[in-house]
Amino acid sequence: MGKKEIHSSRRSFLRNSVGALAAFTIVPRHVLGRGYLAPSDQLTKAVVGTGGMGRGHFGYAGTRVVAICDVDKSHIQKGLDALKDKAKGVKTFTDYRELIQLPEVDIVHVATPPHWHGIIAADAAKAGKDIWCEKPMTATIGEGKRLVEAVQQHGRIFRLNTWFRFSDRFYGMGTTVEPIKKLVNSGLLGWPLKVTVSRHTGFDWKFFWVGKTNLAPQSVPKELDYDMWLGPAPYKPYNPHRVHGTFRGYWDYDGGGLGDMGQHYLDPIQYFLGKDDTSPVSVEIDAPQQHIDAVGTWRKITYTYADGCQIILDGAGTETKAAYIEGPNGKLYPGFKSDIPDLEKKLAAFPDPAPQVTDFVEAVKRRQKFALNEENGHRSATIVNMGKIALQLGRNLKFDPVKQEFIGDEGANKMIFQPMRGPWTI
Repeated sequence: MGKKEIHSSRRSFLRNSVGALAAFTIVPRHVLGRGYLAPSDQLTKAVVGTGGMGRGHFGYAGTRVVAICDVDKSHIQKGLDALKDKAKGVKTFTDYRELIQLPEVDIVHVATPPHWHGIIAADAAKAGKDIWCEKPMTATIGEGKRLVEAVQQHGRIFRLNTWFRFSDRFYGMGTTVEPIKKLVNSGLLGWPLKVTVSRHTGFDWKFFWVGKTNLAPQSVPKELDYDMWLGPAPYKPYNPHRVHGTFRGYWDYDGGGLGDMGQHYLDPIQYFLGKDDTSPVSVEIDAPQQHIDAVGTWRKITYTYADGCQIILDGAGTETKAAYIEGPNGKLYPGFKSDIPDLEKKLAAFPDPAPQVTDFVEAVKRRQKFALNEENGHRSATIVNMGKIALQLGRNLKFDPVKQEFIGDEGANKMIFQPMRGPWTI
């Protein structure tokens, strides 16, 4: 579930604008034309995917829902019911390609399963829409590269919907990410750093997101367009465990707990380590052989960067006394506890991290790059997708962060751009 946007109120805007009314008139958005917004305008949005996640994003401040889309007609009805008195005039669709052509839509919110994220978001960018996309950003590395290109070629503003790099208490750390970033920047811990992500450092890998290997084919409910739900994914006979609330347990659509929580946990690490423009150079796994269809569990995934920094995903929870961050000169534990004496007093002498653009509505109006955008979002999604590929192949991998391809492994590179079922492309 997302974080509500912080925005300037209409009252505040009017109060600050009274003195300028003689020289300036507020012009409606449609008069200004596509791509130009009157500062006082409320942005319009369309939500693609109106399951529980999509419906949870209807009410963001500064936006108004004008259209919704879902391949399940029962979800469309639930969406209208959730909008209540605001449902009047809201257009409904079962095909997102029709929705993104609406001239009255400013923002397309992509709240589908991940195997659809890249295609829908890229098509929305090509249609001139700004994009708010759920995590993980894309289901493959290749889709991420194409989405970055589409967003930038068409001059769109993109937000990935995980927010811990700039807001909210960061799970077991008991603080926002800002003081962690300040600590890393200060150099007090030394370099390189090792970050351990496990239940003992406050992060749950949700291993209940596993698939079933014995799914019996069932009849498709009449309200569900199952072929459209599958979209680019390979055809598999319908079973209710594949769709809606349990799709995360299947490689074709997501990646279990790693796919679900990976960007929530790993994007802030990428940020505070200063790795927004690169990727790890290797991924090592300790895991049972994965089923070709159903996601399983894993014991440990280790990512290493070129400078020696490491991210350890301890799924088995074997490192019971591990620090969250460990460096040559000190450690940081959950609750922002440290073995460095007088840490807070020492930190006070260092500058705060650089400010970030964290109001998406204002970012759209002012055409400013959002804090978590298509570029750094793609890099943190790549961490997740590197792990997924290593798990599926059952082997350790080397990665070139510049070329964004695996080194000396043809099988791994084939999984960067995975085949899509026609007619879908990105």
